[in-house]
Amino acid sequence: MIGPLMGCVWIVPVSYFDPEQDSLNWANRVTEGRRRNRGIVTAGMDGSFTPLTVTAYADQAAKTDRGVEGQSLAFPLLGLFGETGSLLSALKKKQRDRASSAAYSDAVAEELGDVLWYLAAIARRGGLSLSAIAAHLYRKDEQWLNQDDATLTFEALQPHTIVRTAAPLPQFEETLLALAAEVGAMVADHQNAALVPGGEALARRLTNVFKLLLKASREAGLTLEGAAVKNQHKILGRWPEEKIYPAAPDADKDSDEQLPRQMAIEVFEKSVGDRPFVFQRCNELFIGDRLTDNAHEADDYRFHDVFHYAFVAVLGWSPVVRSLLRLKRKSDAKLDETEDGARAILIEEGISTWVFSMARPLDYFRDMKAGELPLDLLKQVHQFVQGYEPQDYPLWLWEEAILQGYEAFRFLQEHRRGLVTIDFENRQLRIEPLTS
Repeated sequence: MIGPLMGCVWIVPVSYFDPEQDSLNWANRVTEGRRRNRGIVTAGMDGSFTPLTVTAYADQAAKTDRGVEGQSLAFPLLGLFGETGSLLSALKKKQRDRASSAAYSDAVAEELGDVLWYLAAIARRGGLSLSAIAAHLYRKDEQWLNQDDATLTFEALQPHTIVRTAAPLPQFEETLLALAAEVGAMVADHQNAALVPGGEALARRLTNVFKLLLKASREAGLTLEGAAVKNQHKILGRWPEEKIYPAAPDADKDSDEQLPRQMAIEVFEKSVGDRPFVFQRCNELFIGDRLTDNAHEADDYRFHDVFHYAFVAVLGWSPVVRSLLRLKRKSDAKLDETEDGARAILIEEGISTWVFSMARPLDYFRDMKAGELPLDLLKQVHQFVQGYEPQDYPLWLWEEAILQGYEAFRFLQEHRRGLVTIDFENRQLRIEPLTS
């Protein structure tokens, strides 16, 4: 499989990905990102492909271990147990809904990667290296030697072509049940204080889990390397080592078709008759319609336009604001119809409404810091925008936009008025008291 990559060429062995697989898109983007940023998988100028080593994956996984419960084994063991259950859940959904092939494959790849991450965390916190576990399997040693092999790759562990199928092999279910049983036994050993850090008992348990994980991925028609790369793409997209902000989607357009880079909007509540409305004003001109909550019970959603302003300030994207300010990109008929059209506007409004429903029971994300928004929430937002300009924006960027928007929203809840400032150059949405 050959394709363009930043003026170079990347090659993926046929045993890794099926050309017909929809989810190949993420592999393409991950390969490019790793080549440019972290070198997990690299594509050389000569078209060569550097497979992922177990050591390289474990090193990257260590950087994304946020140290929950210090270096205790309890947290990653619970995580391993939970992700194994998620694998079984994905299989159950596939058996129930046979039309979910594409979504199922993607879900299994993600869960396999998550299981591998927790496996690496248990090994590291338990005083062992994942590469020593893998090398023990690769060499088929009878005795535990605790010998690393920094050059051992996932490809070497799965050297044969893995055929992509519409459904997993029949024995996949049995393998997942065996994996669950092995993980359960490891949790029980931990509870009984039978897992000594650096000890052979822990090493044996981890070896058994790794072996079953390789078997499960093969029976699912996937490679464990593909799952590992996808896992790192997700984790680094959520908790990056370095934040690199993407350019605004309209950076190449004239200023009269660009969203504002700097803008101040007065937002205030005012009663008309016996009903409160929210008005918005910029440069003495009112923006949009007066707003209510549009709900049976008052919840202050009338202030929700600050979420769209946050998208402008942090993402450089908002079909809603583009429509309000009449900044649609009329010079490009395709963009005008798709990215700036009614469907894109509905998608953004859908994100705003859905996140609001998630935020309300969490006190509108009060006291939440970067890295603390629920991962599933951010993944769902990411899914909303697939096929549109912000589809490749990392999860951390969405989190910044959401948290800044809700900080402004809580201010307006308390004060009922404020001066909102969009500052795209600094990727900030600021709010301060509105005095008049």
